[in-house]
Amino acid sequence: MSSLGRASALLAAGTMVSRVTGLLRTIVLVGVIGAVGKAPDAFALANQLPNDVFSIISAGLLTAVLVPQIVKAVAGEDGGSAFISKIFTAGTVVLLAATTAAMLAAPWIVSVIMKANTSADQQQLALAFAYWCLPQIFFYGLYALIGETLNARKIFGPFTWAPVVNNVVSIVGFLIIGSLFGTPLSEVSDWPADRIAWLGATATLGIAVQAGVLLAFWPRTKLALRIDFRWRGVGLGNVGKLAGWTMLMALSSLIAGFYQHSVAFAASGDGASLTVMNNAWLIFMLPYSVIVLSIGTPYFTQLSEHAHAGRVDELRADIGRSIRALGFFLTGALAAVVAATVPASRIFTDNRNEAQSAALVLVGYLVALLPLAVLFIVQRTFYALGDTRTPFFFTIFQCVLIAATTFGTQLLHDAGIVPLSALAATLALGQSVASILQTTVATVLLHRRLNGIGTSKWILALGRFVLAAIPSAAAGWGVFLLLGGAHGWTTADRIPAAIGCLIIAAVVLVVYIGLLALLRAPELDALKGLVRRFAPSR
Repeated sequence: MSSLGRASALLAAGTMVSRVTGLLRTIVLVGVIGAVGKAPDAFALANQLPNDVFSIISAGLLTAVLVPQIVKAVAGEDGGSAFISKIFTAGTVVLLAATTAAMLAAPWIVSVIMKANTSADQQQLALAFAYWCLPQIFFYGLYALIGETLNARKIFGPFTWAPVVNNVVSIVGFLIIGSLFGTPLSEVSDWPADRIAWLGATATLGIAVQAGVLLAFWPRTKLALRIDFRWRGVGLGNVGKLAGWTMLMALSSLIAGFYQHSVAFAASGDGASLTVMNNAWLIFMLPYSVIVLSIGTPYFTQLSEHAHAGRVDELRADIGRSIRALGFFLTGALAAVVAATVPASRIFTDNRNEAQSAALVLVGYLVALLPLAVLFIVQRTFYALGDTRTPFFFTIFQCVLIAATTFGTQLLHDAGIVPLSALAATLALGQSVASILQTTVATVLLHRRLNGIGTSKWILALGRFVLAAIPSAAAGWGVFLLLGGAHGWTTADRIPAAIGCLIIAAVVLVVYIGLLALLRAPELDALKGLVRRFAPSR
């Protein structure tokens, strides 16, 4: 198998273990704090804030700027050590400043998001959790700085496997909290200061350990890292210009997300709200992370190399190959998750009605799963070309659409058309519509930039995958009904729901692969290559 294939396999394995342990982490957390209620929504908001800032740092400054710059820097005499030392010094200063600013702004941020939809007690609980969780910004940033540097040096594994340690630390901490204080702690009154400290400290400790694990792998980069405040004359001005666009882009996404969360809080305590949306997004991100990040991340490094060398034909070929590879695996996973939305949601709650509401939220997100995979490649191609300005504009376009769909959802709710039980699902669907339109615009812009990216060929391939996925999902839904449908998981035991998901997924994937074989899909060669690689030698 090629080096890209080996890297993808390693990333896929690490991401799978990370996401599975992440699911276990969330299941344990839900067991402690509940899935629906004012307390779980308060913690969901507080713990989401550092993640939102991390998305600015990672998707904005680091992924868009650092990887392409390091690919260029490694050609220097010192292998990029001087440049990276300056980047790390500047990055640490920025992280400390961002963490401090977020801590100071926490009362304002919490009050803006929660507004008049919530009680003063719930806002105070969210703020208390936020003070414990916001230091995660620094550790998330440190993790991203080290991890993206490892990726740029083609050391892909540690960045993917480190979150497993975070999940293990969190699971142990949550279990201790449950044993000390009982479960579920879903009411605001269940959380005095000591319990808040236990939960917040556990969540932040996991992120700190996650960052620390990566430091053990730094010697493999063969880069001499030191503190260096001499930032002039090494091209950091250009980095700053690139980062400016990406930071504005990520900030716009953050504002749109805050607005969406503020509307979702109208259902807090009465139905699916922020906690349910986060849990549905976690399920959504399982196939996205395992497939898109594991295959797309190695391709990003290759895209950067070909773009830097000016090999446009190879760059176009990379785009087509990566989208077809992502589409092949992701469409099968999409069919499996669609068929298993109810039992998958059932894993997070003991209440059947809550699971059905959460399943609707998950379906709303899944509408955009395949388009977001295309966007991943298109956006990172712009980054590889050193263009962060264009992604800024098509991301602003998405943010405006998210704000518009959120405003429309709020109007429909105020008019009595969208009930509280469907509020979160409608918000999720609106976000998906915005993402689909964003992907369309981004693809057209990249097509013009490179005078063609073979769009018709990879769209034809994606259409073939969808054609096979529709009857596959129908077969999986039939298995779901045979297993009892929505009434098949009525106990508090989540194991039957997990087993049901596996059975449904297995049937869907068998039908999917069989139909693609009948269609003689050339992408099946990629699957055959993986099977040959992991099959035991004789």
